[in-house]
Amino acid sequence: MRRDVPGGEPVRREVLAPRVLGRRVPLPLVAWLALVWVMLWGDLSAGNVLGGLVTGLVVTWLLPLPILDPGIRVRPVALVRFLLWFGWDMVISTVRVVFWVAHPGQPPTQIVRVPLRTSSEALTVMIIVALSTVPGSLVLERYPGELLVHVLGRPGDVAEAVRADIAGLESRIVAAFGTRRDREELP
Repeated sequence: MRRDVPGGEPVRREVLAPRVLGRRVPLPLVAWLALVWVMLWGDLSAGNVLGGLVTGLVVTWLLPLPILDPGIRVRPVALVRFLLWFGWDMVISTVRVVFWVAHPGQPPTQIVRVPLRTSSEALTVMIIVALSTVPGSLVLERYPGELLVHVLGRPGDVAEAVRADIAGLESRIVAAFGTRRDREELP
């Protein structure tokens, strides 16, 4: 075993990508290409499965892809905690938006600049998707180390509350999906 990414988890390359004639061939990709091959032919037969495996092996050997590590690790307990919080936030935010839609007059809106503590590109994208999925919030712009977020339905000057909420979201996402190095980055 060896570590491919500093702070990452060990990866057994010998099992997932054995060498064939001097080149690494990723077996999960070969299996996926074989499945696609069988589905394209529309007939599950031994010949089609074998033909798909041979085609997948040849394609992955001739056109090797770099082995990438997206820097995401799934931790089930932290994932459940994040999903429960996210579901609750969806309910509260939906109620808030419905209230302001039904309420006469202009709803309160605010644009808040929020600093991010994580430097992981994958985790930053997850944070952006989570914020944009929740009703009443939208990421307008992304700068290095910070986001520009539009929030709806929170009266008054709530910039610090929004920053604290997003810092909590960031902590939950890093706990659920971050590598050891990502978790150590956060205070």
